[in-house]
Amino acid sequence: MAISAGGAPLVLCLGEALVDRLGPLGGDPATAAPADCDDRLGGAPANVACALARLGTPVGFIGRLGLDGIGDSFRELLADRGVDLRGLQSDRHRPSRVVLVRRDATGERVFQGFTGDLGEGFADQALDAQSLGLVWSALADQALWLLVGTIPLATEASALALQAAVQQAAASGVRLALDVNWRPTFWDAAADPAAGPGPVALTQMRPLLEQAALIKLAREEAEWLFSSSDPVVISAGLPQSPDVLVTDGGQPVRWCMAGHGGSMPVLAPPRVVDTTGAGDAFTAGLLHQLVALTPSAGQPLRLSEAVVEQVVRYAAACGALVCAGPGGIDPQPLPHRVMQFLNQLND
Repeated sequence: MAISAGGAPLVLCLGEALVDRLGPLGGDPATAAPADCDDRLGGAPANVACALARLGTPVGFIGRLGLDGIGDSFRELLADRGVDLRGLQSDRHRPSRVVLVRRDATGERVFQGFTGDLGEGFADQALDAQSLGLVWSALADQALWLLVGTIPLATEASALALQAAVQQAAASGVRLALDVNWRPTFWDAAADPAAGPGPVALTQMRPLLEQAALIKLAREEAEWLFSSSDPVVISAGLPQSPDVLVTDGGQPVRWCMAGHGGSMPVLAPPRVVDTTGAGDAFTAGLLHQLVALTPSAGQPLRLSEAVVEQVVRYAAACGALVCAGPGGIDPQPLPHRVMQFLNQLND
């Protein structure tokens, strides 16, 4: 069951919408028969937009899709969820991206490249700053947060569009949330999927890291970028002293928010079917809570330590519930299910 968030977007999610092609366990998605693969709509910003809409937060998606079956499926899904699509661009020459995901016998995943490129790259790489500028004022009229990741930085056109959106957000008092979401294969399809960012990527990322009001990182990302996974250290080392959250799989999530440092064990899912999209659901739960707590432009986020812990706990519940179903979008919870899950944990 989907619900429509409705209303002018309070959060804008900018970046990739794509298909994850999951190969058979132990097999190669590049050579496997289509019937043996599992195609799932995904991409972190698209996942977050869908999750926010299901939670009831008005949200808009800014991205670019091909005029193909994948693009059609995304447009239908986003519209069904009630996501504002004025920032969604269509590309007549480039296809929507398909990511090949190899899975070992235990289900662990490795991004191993892409398929479907017709010679001009993928639609998401051509996100156009000028087209975005034409709709920005209307789209961002009520927005409180702009969520971005680092993948658009890997291509010149989409990097320019992201940078323009960040500048426009700053000028209008829209807070920037950054989910680093480092994926080396988007920068170099032949890169080691476990490699950290090189000098070029680090240079591209630095301005975002120094402008974001909220930064979410995986532990390894924190160590690559800051030589520390301590959110208090990371926040203190950046000029704007942002709120920082560091996740680490099944290990406790740690944070420095509104001046409060803390940590919390991850919440055990009711069952684990697929962990895809858990981090994106966590981000959506976080922003869903923060929207109601965000003050006017230029004012700091003032929250008590207890409220910060409640915000993170809600986000963790959203992430846990997504693990109970296949894919990163279909099992995203409605708000009553999140509260029901949290109440059960408290009993």
